[in-house]
Amino acid sequence: MPEVKEGSSAAMNRTVVQRKSDRELVVTRTFNAPAHIVFEAWSKPELFKQWWVPKSVGMSLLSCDMDIRTGGKYRLVFSHPAFDQPMAFFGTYREVTPHKRLVWTNEDSDQGAVTTVTFEENAGKTLVTFHELYPTEAALEEALAGSAEGLPEQFAQLDELLARRS
Repeated sequence: MPEVKEGSSAAMNRTVVQRKSDRELVVTRTFNAPAHIVFEAWSKPELFKQWWVPKSVGMSLLSCDMDIRTGGKYRLVFSHPAFDQPMAFFGTYREVTPHKRLVWTNEDSDQGAVTTVTFEENAGKTLVTFHELYPTEAALEEALAGSAEGLPEQFAQLDELLARRS
């Protein structure tokens, strides 16, 4: 997959999406905020709901339950005008290191990925690395054709949220 770069002209930060192997997707972006603020946006439901769903897809995040601790669970419920019933996605946090690292499973199917997000602060800015490891190449291909397409928009929305909070 070719690199996809998108960013806010105001912040001059770009989201880089790269396929690292037959089963791995890596997305990076630097945010103009300290790691603890960026981590909060990933770990507080009231903030997460403001940026996680790409506005262009027409979906709504109906509920966001997050027990942010190692062994804790999450459950996200979405609605979309094209579907009669809401869609639920859920998983387990395998590792939570505040302000540094989140690792969770995506248990909505047997093709779920393991997601690792790291937060590296340098001079008041934070490099976020979003890494997904899929169980098969086919599962990665499916993600690239679907949900992964929205990641640059999601990260741009996170950038906007962080700019409003600082």
